[in-house]
Formats: sequence, structure tokens, C-alpha cells
Amino acid sequence: MFQKILIANRGEIACRVAATARRMGIRTVAVYSDADAHALHVQACDEAVHIGPASPRESYLRADRILEAAKATGAQAVHPGYGFLSENEDFAQACEAAGIAFIGPPASAIAAMGSKSAAKALMEKAGVPLVPGYHGDQQDPAFLKEQAGIMGYPVLIKASAGGGGKGMRAVQQAADLEAALASCQREAQASFGSAHVLVERYVQQPRHIEIQVFGDTHGHYVHLFERDCSVQRRHQKVLEEAPAPGMTPERRRQMGEAAIAAARSVGYVGAGTVEFICEQDGRFYFMEMNTRLQVEHPVTEAITGLDLVEWQLRVAAGEPLPLQQDQLQIKGHAIEARICAENPAQQFLPATGALQVMRTPPASSFEVSPVRIDSGVREGDVISPYYDSMIAKLIVWGEDRTAALSRLDAALRDLHITGLHTNVGFVRRVIHTPSFSQAKLDTALIEREHAALFQAPGVGTDVAIGAAMASLLPTEPAHTASPRDPWSTPDGWRLHGAPRHREVLLHEGQPVTVTSTRLGPTQYQLEFGEHSVMLTLHGAHADTLDISLATGAHTQRLRVSVYRHGDDIHVFTPQGAVHLQDVNPLTQVDQGHHGTGRLTALMPGKVVALLVKEGQVVKQGEPLAVTEAMKMEHTLTAPQAGTVSAILCAVGDQVAEGVELLRIED
Repeated sequence: MFQKILIANRGEIACRVAATARRMGIRTVAVYSDADAHALHVQACDEAVHIGPASPRESYLRADRILEAAKATGAQAVHPGYGFLSENEDFAQACEAAGIAFIGPPASAIAAMGSKSAAKALMEKAGVPLVPGYHGDQQDPAFLKEQAGIMGYPVLIKASAGGGGKGMRAVQQAADLEAALASCQREAQASFGSAHVLVERYVQQPRHIEIQVFGDTHGHYVHLFERDCSVQRRHQKVLEEAPAPGMTPERRRQMGEAAIAAARSVGYVGAGTVEFICEQDGRFYFMEMNTRLQVEHPVTEAITGLDLVEWQLRVAAGEPLPLQQDQLQIKGHAIEARICAENPAQQFLPATGALQVMRTPPASSFEVSPVRIDSGVREGDVISPYYDSMIAKLIVWGEDRTAALSRLDAALRDLHITGLHTNVGFVRRVIHTPSFSQAKLDTALIEREHAALFQAPGVGTDVAIGAAMASLLPTEPAHTASPRDPWSTPDGWRLHGAPRHREVLLHEGQPVTVTSTRLGPTQYQLEFGEHSVMLTLHGAHADTLDISLATGAHTQRLRVSVYRHGDDIHVFTPQGAVHLQDVNPLTQVDQGHHGTGRLTALMPGKVVALLVKEGQVVKQGEPLAVTEAMKMEHTLTAPQAGTVSAILCAVGDQVAEGVELLRIED
């Protein structure tokens, strides 16, 4: 077994690998960029080596610097994690040439499966079912448009060398193909160094089911069952679960055998995942093979009780697979939710900023348990625009799917993050939809449940205002030397009438004036708009409040958590979370027309395309520019109809959030 390994990655996966290595007595070396000098993964390892600036192209994608670090520290092997260089055949070859073990498949297997088109040609020879499509080398837009017409719309354009939803677009009609193709090719070039794409018929209502496989250097292969990854947004996974709901033993056997055949055909070694697109009737088609450990591997660990990183290390060290196929079995059900910094209400636009609050339910980290949270960040850390937007992975296990869902709902309820937008509330709404709760799964679930996910009522006004006021108002009289002296007790006492207090809160974009009348040490009458609510505080511990809200004959008692940061007030309730602001009425300004006629950058990024010229007449919603941030392209559209009066940026510019890019006049 290795004595020391270098982890050529960052964030959660670097921490994950370090945890298993530590348990096995293996020393670890971290690498880090300027942006990650104080990152959690640096602290998780025994040593750390600086490899360059924040940009991945100048740090985590610099194979030469990573190998230099491995040699300098005496690392015997490199674990690539996922993303970055994990599926780079040149890096795997360079490790081998340097006498350093690559904890992954041989370079030849990465090469064979690294190109989606080449892999599909290989699978076709092996008799594995394929979706109709063009997987060749001809990349002329006119030719690809002709091929799309032959196979029939809708079609899916995918980067041949890619994954993770990058360089992928669904095209519904021929008129949209050229623009989608150009965008895919730019994104593919930026993310994977190759603009090559393939075009396939877009299967309707498909399920995305993948098989976890393992091979060793002794010719042994096993599969560790399936994962259903159908719930996706922007072609990226949101929820993954195992086993796949509705999977029969016979179909599991067929898919497992097909996955092993795929791995065997390229002499695969280590952990890999064979992904299939599945029809609702059970037919399945090979999609791709990811020649690395997957983000969602913890759900497989949860249902098998195994440590897949340990398996990777043992196989890379030349040991045989720890178990044979007939020794593997499924126990219970597991679900993983990816917790990301993004704004679902703004088409899942990635978010950046500091994690002002990050409070989690009781959970393990990087090991199997009923509730597990794997993360590479902690409270106070910053989610930057340079890397992936994932904050954490929340994994739950139950005896069956119903128990796992209940545990996931409770864990999401108790996961509190402030400082930036996250998808926590969105994911909780997803698992409550009829489609997900009843396991009616396909990759269009989010679009199909749009009303339930984006138009559902939020936290009630009474609860939001009541909880916020409970955190703002004094609830205990101060102790004084003379209890008979009302002047030295700062409780709002007045000569005529009960103490009253006025507060202005911004709630759902609207100012709400709240008048509170103190009725006792822990009781207030709140008046706002047409609402009249009696607030009682029963107890408080840190940021958690036990309150009652009475309106007329109805009283509800609940525990809420309230976090204040400057004027921001974040309220977390059993029903969901809400953000309010404590407003000074004297400083309010009219925000109604802010941004009208101005196109601004929604987040820090790079301008990769300008789609209009000065003087051009545009319609509201028409694409004007494309920016790249967090390895994804974002199309910016016209906020109003008019004429482009000024272009204030150029292709290639790095722009900050809020910077004006174009101006439009009526």
C-alpha cells in the first residue's frame, strides 16, 4: 500500500479522499491555488503545495506543476478526484512516465471512453444499444444540421470530451441549431480543450440511470448496482438515489452485465460509471462512461456499506478487488442532494459570496451514516467565481425510500445557509412534488413540476414578520438596583399607555411598517397592514427561538432560527426560509426603475460573445451577450425593446458583478 499520495484536486472531493487516506494510515499532500490558500482541503492534508493563481488553467489544470509537487514531496501516487485532470489521458500517461501511480484507469481506457463519439462507436461494435445519432468527426455546421434533420427534432448537442452538463444543449427546431451549436462548441473548448460535439435524437421522458463498476489489475470486474440521476437542471444532477425506483432484478442484471462488458472492452481498472438513458418501458441505451469516481458515489456507499475511495487505493496499489459480485448486496435506500450556491428563481444562476451562516443537522462527514454531509467549505468561507458552485453533498439513508425521503426532508429543514443564494429550499420543494415523492422520474421532472417549484407560496407573512420581530424586540426587563424605579428600566415604559415600537421591514420586495405594543416581558401585539398578531417568546437558545403567534382564535407555536447580519434578517421555519431586511425609512429610495435600459453582468465572469452591434434594434428578451462564469455560459437578454445605444465591453473582458455591459434606449 502507498505511504503517501498527492490529491490533485480541491474542495469536497479532496477532503473526501484525505479522510479515507487518514483512516488507512496514508499521508496526504494537497495542492492549492491563490484563492484556496486557507481552504479546508489544505488543512485536511498533511502537507500542501502552492501551484499557481486562482484560474484553474493556471493551477489545477497544470499537470506539470502537480507532478513537480508530487516528486518534491515524495508522493507515490496521485488521486485526481473528479473534474480538472481526472479524465485527462495525457496526465495519466505523464504520471506513469514519472513513476507515480495514477489512482484511476490506464490512459488507454481514458482515451477510449474520453470521446463520447469514439466510445459510442466502440459500444456499437460490442452490441450495446445506442440512441440514434451522429458520432463522427465531421463538424461542419451545415452537415450537422443536415444530420439533425435526418434523425428528427428535438436533438441533443453534446461535447464529445465533456460531462457535467457543460457543452450540452437541447434543440427543439432547426432554426435554433446554429446558435446552440456555436454556444456548445465555445463552452466545450473552454471546459475541455476540444470543440468537438456529437448530435443525437433527444429521447422523450428519459430516465438517467448509471451503473457503478470496478475493475482490478487481475482481470476481475464487478458492478455495485445502479443510481438514478434523473432529476436534473441545466443537464446537471440535483438529486441522485440508489437503488433506482422500479428497477427489477432482471433489468439490473442486464444493465450490470452491459456496464461490465463496456469496462472489460477497454481493459478498465479502478472506479468507473457507465451511464444509460432509459425509456419509461425499461429499454436502455449507452450514453457515456465516466472514467473516474462520481460526485454521487456516497449513495452507493450508503446502500453497500463500502468505502469506494478505499477500493480505489487498494486497486491502484495492485491488490485484487475486495469482494466478488455474489458477495455484494443492497441494503436500504439512499438519496443525495447537491447543495449549490445558485439562484433557482433566476434560471439557477450561480451565486458567489461568503457563507455568513452554515449550520448543519447532526451528521457524519465522509463516512456512511443515516445522515452524512460531505463539504469542502465551512462557515465564513467564500464561494468564488473560479470553481464549481457546489457547497456540500447531503446524503441520507433509510430502510426504504419512504424513510430516506423523510430523513432528507428533516435534514434540509435543519440546513441553514446565509450570505448567498442556495438551492436548499428548491430541493426541499422538489422532494415534496408528486412526481418525486411517487417516483415518477424523468429528466424533465423540474420543468413538469414548474408551478409547484417556482410558484408555491412561501413562508406566511405572519410567521415571517413575527419571527423577525422576535429577534429585534427586547424580551426581558433589565435588572435594576431599584425595582421600584421605572426610569432606570429600559423596557419602553411610558406614563400614558403601553410601550410601543415602530419598525420597517422589507419583505418580498415591499416595505412593511410594523407597530409593536409591549404587553409583558416576553409578549407583544404586532400590527402591520391588516394583520394583528400576538407574539410570545417562550424561550431562546443561541439563534433558535421558541415563539407563539396568535391571530384571533388561532395560535401556532413553532421553533424558528433567526440570523441577523447587518440589516439582513434570515428566518428559518419548519415550512421554509425567508429573507427580510431591517429598513431605515429615512434612507429608502425608489428602486422601481433601477436597471431599465441597462444590461449588467449578473455575476463576475468573462465576456465570450457579443451578439449585437451599436444601433441595432432589439426586442425584449433577445440575446445580447454571453458571459462565462464557474465553467458555464450564461446568455444575457435585453431587459426592454429598443436600440443598442452603447456597447461598453469587448469579447475577452473580465467583468465584475453589476458592471454595465450594454445600454439600450427606447
